[in-house]
Amino acid sequence: MSAQRKNIFVLGLDEANLPTLEAVPEAGTYRFHPLLSITELQEGEVSVDDLMGRAREVLDKHEGSIDAIVGYWDFPVSTLVPMLGSEYGTRTTSLESVVKCEHKYWSRLEQRKVIDAYPNFGRVDLDSADPQPPEGVNFPMWLKPALAYSSELAYGVSDMTEFRVAVGKIREGIGRVGKPFDSVLDLLELPPEMSGVGGQVCLAEEAMTGIQVAVEGFAYDGEVTVYGVLDSINYPGSSSFLRHQYPSTLPPTVIRKLHEVSERTIRQIGMDSATFSIEYFYDPKTGDISLLEINPRHSQSHAELFDYVDGAPNHHRMIRLALGRDPASPSGQGPYRIAAKWYYRWFGEGTVHQVPTPDELAAIERSIPGVRIDVVPAEGQKLSSVSQQDSYSYEIAHIFTGADDEEGLRRKFDQCVAALGLTFDDTAPGGRDRDTS
Repeated sequence: MSAQRKNIFVLGLDEANLPTLEAVPEAGTYRFHPLLSITELQEGEVSVDDLMGRAREVLDKHEGSIDAIVGYWDFPVSTLVPMLGSEYGTRTTSLESVVKCEHKYWSRLEQRKVIDAYPNFGRVDLDSADPQPPEGVNFPMWLKPALAYSSELAYGVSDMTEFRVAVGKIREGIGRVGKPFDSVLDLLELPPEMSGVGGQVCLAEEAMTGIQVAVEGFAYDGEVTVYGVLDSINYPGSSSFLRHQYPSTLPPTVIRKLHEVSERTIRQIGMDSATFSIEYFYDPKTGDISLLEINPRHSQSHAELFDYVDGAPNHHRMIRLALGRDPASPSGQGPYRIAAKWYYRWFGEGTVHQVPTPDELAAIERSIPGVRIDVVPAEGQKLSSVSQQDSYSYEIAHIFTGADDEEGLRRKFDQCVAALGLTFDDTAPGGRDRDTS
């Protein structure tokens, strides 16, 4: 008799990630179950209590074992995983360790206990009649809520005029996820330095410069391991991502420093039985690295990249950890030497037309080996109505490419954009910047 398949409940299981989940080693021994939809989890006002109640209904009706509860999205998914894990006896990291990552101010307080690779930072008093930058934080700076999705409500400001405009926008929108985040903070015993801070706080940080880079790793049985470093390349003159590329092309000395700082920080935060991803800036002029933010989950954006290069999506480690198994995974056993996730963006308002059908997208993917395409807006959708966008551009499509060199990555991206044939109306000229270097 064959062994019974493990029941794995995935918070926010989406069509884009299902193929990569089903591509992990030993996928035939797993049964993936959706647990709440992306719409329920991320659209509109978020209620953690309501989401917990809906999740319990699904889990309580399930006939059979509940072997793992996992997720690869930010709040509230990141916090629901340990909360549900505590109730249903599945293996996760602690809720406190997740919140120490998600709360950008608390995260900085933890970082400065063990590293010095971070910018000057401080809180902005949103209740003040005349909010001011924190003492010791100089322009240019970034203003951001303690918690946000996909750089939502994050603004780069270079003077007091821009500072005041950004504060106004953050005041207006901070409650959408800040209020439910307060309810999670209430579940924890907070340290004195977090007394009275809450979830609706605005953080100011001096702007960092250099090359953006992402680190992926995991914590297992008290040991922290970094398994991948990726380059994050922006559109020229923009803070919006053009592509993530794996593996990184940075010098080995820089890679080692990223490993060391990441491992020290994750140990301080106390994560275990969990994946993480950390974003950094590397300044080639000084050799310094500076930590941007810590995500208490692996990046689902990178799943195809690890599959193309290493032969297994990074989802594999998440599943193994949730089942209490060693998360060791293959390296360099994929069909391509390098891979990239490209962001096909539009930098003006518009309405999108001629969106390919699923069958048409599949035909494009068959005609260009080593690519996968996810179109973000729906046919006829106004770009400003697409949720979870950064403050400066609109994501049109995510294009994953695998190749043996960067020229191959660029060529496949260009072929995909041309094959998509998307058109826009009511918009100023914008879209893809042709300088992809």
